[in-house]
Amino acid sequence: MTPLQNRQYCYDTAGFVSRLKRGAMRTLPLDEQLSAGRRAWAVAVMCAAVGLVIGMVTIVNTALPALAADTGVSQAQQTWIVDVYTLVLAALVLPAGALGDRYGRRGVLIIGLVVFALSCAAPLVTGSAGWLVASRAVTGLGAALIMPATLSIINASFPPGRRGSAIGLWAAVAGVGGLLGLIVAGLLLRHFSWHSVFLAPAVLAAVLAVAACTVPTSREARPRPFDIAGALLSALAVGALVFGILRAADLGWGNAVVLCSLAAGIVLGAVFAWFESRHPEPLLDIRLFANRAFGVGALSVTLQFTAAFGALFSLAQYLQLVRGYDPLTSGLVLWPIGVSLLPLSMASAPLARRLGLRTLTCAGLVIVAAGIVLLGRLGPHSGYPALAVAVFVLGGGLGLTAPAATSAIIDNVPPDKYGVASAVNDATREVGAALGIALAGSILSATYTDSVRPAVAALPGPLRDAAEGSLAGALAVAQRYDPGLVATARAAFAQGMWFSLLALAVIVAAGTVVIACIRRRRPDEDRLS
Repeated sequence: MTPLQNRQYCYDTAGFVSRLKRGAMRTLPLDEQLSAGRRAWAVAVMCAAVGLVIGMVTIVNTALPALAADTGVSQAQQTWIVDVYTLVLAALVLPAGALGDRYGRRGVLIIGLVVFALSCAAPLVTGSAGWLVASRAVTGLGAALIMPATLSIINASFPPGRRGSAIGLWAAVAGVGGLLGLIVAGLLLRHFSWHSVFLAPAVLAAVLAVAACTVPTSREARPRPFDIAGALLSALAVGALVFGILRAADLGWGNAVVLCSLAAGIVLGAVFAWFESRHPEPLLDIRLFANRAFGVGALSVTLQFTAAFGALFSLAQYLQLVRGYDPLTSGLVLWPIGVSLLPLSMASAPLARRLGLRTLTCAGLVIVAAGIVLLGRLGPHSGYPALAVAVFVLGGGLGLTAPAATSAIIDNVPPDKYGVASAVNDATREVGAALGIALAGSILSATYTDSVRPAVAALPGPLRDAAEGSLAGALAVAQRYDPGLVATARAAFAQGMWFSLLALAVIVAAGTVVIACIRRRRPDEDRLS
């Protein structure tokens, strides 16, 4: 018998869920000691922290035009300013979650918030491209320390039967964090310079670091040696995979750099799985994925964020370049997504217990796919009701599926591994988000270029390249040389958005079929416990 098979929590035995419940009662008395007020405070601080981490993506995206105009950074440098944050966050979130389990989740959270605050303030010193990219990478490190700690602290603060609403609220904030970032950036840029989009998060992170000192903490009941080799392998595998996906949006899926990065990620992932399966105290016991609820939850989260971030990528351009909204208005007009997402997020985990995880997940993903299709049907002359209905439907699907999937991941690990489980949830989110943006961006770009090419064929070379390269370039050319190009370019963009979102909807539908075909091993393994 191997050391893994002799452990208290053996993930492939018949008593998996019941042992987790008994283990939670033995090793986690914290959830029974806290008052309702302290639990509510902990949830508020954790939700604010995760909203800050998610919102930081769209906050900086929105500020890029003003930042580039002031600092002169190139398009390639702008791409790195955006992507390095996601890359570092995705690569390091799993080791960061394990550090929280090992050394204490509150301490790791506070360190992450301090790192986040200092790195966000760094661009105020100088606006050089190298400094901006480096500071964003360090901000990604801070975010990796923050994200798994927030969810694991919430989970450790509530008994199993009462944490559904708290996780639902956390998932709702994580789901609308990008939208909140868009609104905050729009407000700041309307009144201040681009420096404000770094200063405001730095101040908020510093405030949250102080507030985090008052929340409860938890850690492994029996601290185990930290799996340094596993942490390194996981960081390299996820980092290579996410790097390849991110570069695919610019270089194309057939580019050698992209293919080598994706292949390296897959190979390193296989090495990581092999190594962890033989390690006596692994960073991540890969047999967790053999548990149906855990696997369904991880796949569901990946699909949700592939759809949501791919849609948001296309929709942000549609609202600003086709509809002519400024960044603030672009965020405000998406308010219907919160109307459906928030209440359904609060009801998601209880519904999963009643209906079954697989049933609720499939229903929610079908609604997500429907919302994506409705967004894809928006054209240059679509009215606001069509947009409102589409985002309302999308928000409803995400609200149903996200909290239930997160609960399925968290509830199927022993309490000592809440940080690692939270990190799995976060890593699947980041991989899904990167994949969605890359897919939507590459399909949208290719379709737009093919559609607009006949209309710009007569233009001089540089002007033709600019108009074919993006809708923003086409609008700039039209403003100076050919006003009639505006309608053609916007129609070409709408066609590209339709094909890109249709592809995302097909991926979500295919994933739904896979989840529907997963057979339960036991009746209780398809339900949240």
